[in-house]
Amino acid sequence: MKADAIKIDGASAGSVELDDAIFGLEPRADILHRVVRWQRNNAQAGTHSTLGRSDVSYSTKKIYRQKGTGGARHGSKGAPIFRHGGVYKGPTPRSHGHELTKKFRKLGLRHALSAKMLAGELVVIDQLAVDNAKTSALAKHVNDRGWKRALIIDGAEVNADFVRAARNLANLDVLPSMGANVYDILKSDTLVITKAGLEALEARLK
Repeated sequence: MKADAIKIDGASAGSVELDDAIFGLEPRADILHRVVRWQRNNAQAGTHSTLGRSDVSYSTKKIYRQKGTGGARHGSKGAPIFRHGGVYKGPTPRSHGHELTKKFRKLGLRHALSAKMLAGELVVIDQLAVDNAKTSALAKHVNDRGWKRALIIDGAEVNADFVRAARNLANLDVLPSMGANVYDILKSDTLVITKAGLEALEARLK
């Protein structure tokens, strides 16, 4: 399929041919869900931890005699039943990540790109270039285009001046083609891909 390309200032930059195997699929929510879940689980720190009975700082002396108190029998103030005692079977540091095949991850990326294309939220631009690497100039272009919470994907390397200009724009993220991922694509309101980014993505997803 064909798509119109523009420059960052909105001027026409011809058209590009998009691969139907990447941008023409019928998006499947179950595939996108599995890949996003894999991403978010791998991103979890897994550092949650509590103090168990052997970790709390208390004397090991028996707190009162075994018999004759009229109460239950206890031997340690660190038992979970007491205030400030150890937590029973509390969370411990662990990894939340799980495996997902490379083939399935590529499939998820194809469906995410197709979803943006189907929703009319995909914009192809010629290249990343902004006047004198000025944030104000880039912010004006972004506002003029009506991009809200936009994700820009470039080729193997991103223009350093453009990254510097975009650094202080909260509604703009810039990634190289290898950094393109399902979660960031779906989270964005507008997906902007350069011509170099298209070539890199098509080579990556073949």
